[in-house]
Amino acid sequence: MIEQGQTIPQTTLSQLTADGMVTHQSDALFAGKKVVLFAVPGAFTPTCSAAHLPGYVTLADKIKAKGVDIIACVSVNDAFVMKAWGDAHNASEIMMLGDGDASFTKALGLEMDTEGFGGIRSQRYAMVIDNGIVTILQVEAPKTFEVSKAEVILEKL
Repeated sequence: MIEQGQTIPQTTLSQLTADGMVTHQSDALFAGKKVVLFAVPGAFTPTCSAAHLPGYVTLADKIKAKGVDIIACVSVNDAFVMKAWGDAHNASEIMMLGDGDASFTKALGLEMDTEGFGGIRSQRYAMVIDNGIVTILQVEAPKTFEVSKAEVILEKL
């Protein structure tokens, strides 16, 4: 599993924008920026939709006021689902990133096998990335939602 002080691995992430599909190289996406990245096991799932994403939507301005350039949400879903989920939650300030094949999640060592639920998914976490380096990493214990909340990350910034 990736640790604080380590560089984000180089993989790709997808984003559906008004201009079409964009494929981001993770090293370029996080270079020269301060990023809050949070991950959820699945778009449109209960805790993710009721609390995790809405917390970041509500606190986006306060998080960005702390010098954060990008707030991004990633899930092992395709970019189409991530855009629809972001639209459903008015997440215009959040970069909604799809990790359709779980390559980013696996490169971080933060995957989990949910078997019948959806197969390989991401663990729930939040991290702060400063110029490609993980400076804060908050990984949730299974079936919990405490350390990756927007309020917790805002407090740590």
